[in-house]
Amino acid sequence: MMIYTTTAVTLLAGLGAAQKFSIATHDDIVASAKTLASDLMALYSGDQTGETPGLLPGPPPIGDYYWWEGAGFLATFIDYWHVTGDETYNDVVTQGLLFQRGPNDNYMPPNVTAQLGNDDQCAWALASMIAAENNFPELPKGQASWVAVAENVFNNMVVRYDDGTCGGGLRWQVPLSNSGYNYKNTMSNGCYFNLGARLARYTGNETYAQQAVQTWDWLTSVGFIDNTTFAVFDGAHVEGNCTDINKAQFSYPAALVTQGAAYMYNYTQGSTLWKSRLDSLTTATLKIFFPKDIAVEVACEARATCTTDMFSYKNYLHRYLAGAAQLAPYTADKILAVLKTSAQAAVGQCTGGDSGRQCGFYWADGKFVKPSATGVGEQMDVLGAVEALLVEGLAGPVTAATGGGNGTSGSGSSGSGTSTGSTPGASHTSGARRAEIGLVAGLIGLMALVMVN
Repeated sequence: MMIYTTTAVTLLAGLGAAQKFSIATHDDIVASAKTLASDLMALYSGDQTGETPGLLPGPPPIGDYYWWEGAGFLATFIDYWHVTGDETYNDVVTQGLLFQRGPNDNYMPPNVTAQLGNDDQCAWALASMIAAENNFPELPKGQASWVAVAENVFNNMVVRYDDGTCGGGLRWQVPLSNSGYNYKNTMSNGCYFNLGARLARYTGNETYAQQAVQTWDWLTSVGFIDNTTFAVFDGAHVEGNCTDINKAQFSYPAALVTQGAAYMYNYTQGSTLWKSRLDSLTTATLKIFFPKDIAVEVACEARATCTTDMFSYKNYLHRYLAGAAQLAPYTADKILAVLKTSAQAAVGQCTGGDSGRQCGFYWADGKFVKPSATGVGEQMDVLGAVEALLVEGLAGPVTAATGGGNGTSGSGSSGSGTSTGSTPGASHTSGARRAEIGLVAGLIGLMALVMVN
């Protein structure tokens, strides 16, 4: 039996002299990022104490952190390395990403198959894609490349695209037995859109772009993205033909589609259409989630109802908007000015000295508020906010044609590895076939759970 033990380091607030993080200069930002990165990594146990690489301490059902958040954690450290040059954590990151790939190099490890969501699997694909775009250090010989694994995940998602209900889109969950299989959400479809746009830009394969466009068109036609205000809503149920839209607004899906639009703007070499969409999304996202220019998780923060995964959303909000500024440089002044004000509020509420630094979630209040039990999400948020400021002056993400290729070990059509999934753009599956896929996924996952217990 595999035993997961909770080994998160408890940081005690109020010990030692007050910690003052500065973001006044580039060197200050780097120094603050390094301290924050060290504090965050202290909350991750990897395999050094018997836990599984890539998972945050105490994964469900034993602990609080869902599988997908490990991907966001590792991706944060890829971006950290890229903007600071600090290689301290690269081996740990590589180990985690490789361990969670699963036997088919598509981020479907057996232990999570029974609980697999499209948004969860896609989050890991984005981490792999970020590694490809940042030219993260070369992988061990014989490993599928970073981009090849991202392609595999995308191709898994292609065959799950469900045009038999709501006119298209991905369901939230993969197995039929999962609660949420009857729900289509922006998180899954926004991630699919983002990943398709990134793969189109990286590989030059127009088919990825076509599927990104198809997903965008569906998101706007069904009303998950409001065509007038460009507010990004949560999702709806298939039983009502996706008309019962939950209009809760979370920063993570909004950031996903905003950055995805920036990738499409860049891929289309500044097309008027994608510029208009990017401008509208940027304006809406900054207005909704940065009141007074400080990040707020509007759906849950004021009522203190944010769940564990929501505590990490400000990380993606800052990092993805910074990425959009790189891809569409004309937006940089507007975006980075807000991100800097928000980052200043973020570091301003961190408390404690070297023996007990801790950061909270409620930045707009201007004071430290005790975070959740282990605080990984809150620490991720502040590091993400600080490191996002360092993109200014850096070149944008690479492509296969502009220097990408570290970690390649195959010879696929993109020049970046061999995919094992279906051909991009394969015809969408019938309802019966989708049901079969979901049933098989559920059975495989249940068998895996029995084996490990």
